[in-house]
Amino acid sequence: MSKVCQVTGKRPTSGNNVSFSNKKTKRRFEPNLQKKRYYLPSEKRWVTLTLSTKAMKTITKNGIETVVADMRRNGVKV
Repeated sequence: MSKVCQVTGKRPTSGNNVSFSNKKTKRRFEPNLQKKRYYLPSEKRWVTLTLSTKAMKTITKNGIETVVADMRRNGVKV
């Protein structure tokens, strides 16, 4: 599974682990991704999306229909 949010496009970023002696080694910051099912009443079907928790809040605020319409406008297959 790719670690990319389907709505916001969030993906892993990189940074450093910093030890007590101030040595730096590379690390990854993973987005908080969840698999979630939403029902689309207009299409009468369920859609499973891989979302960041921020995208879940966006869907709660704006509604699944508008978010899916924006995703399709941006070229994401749903």
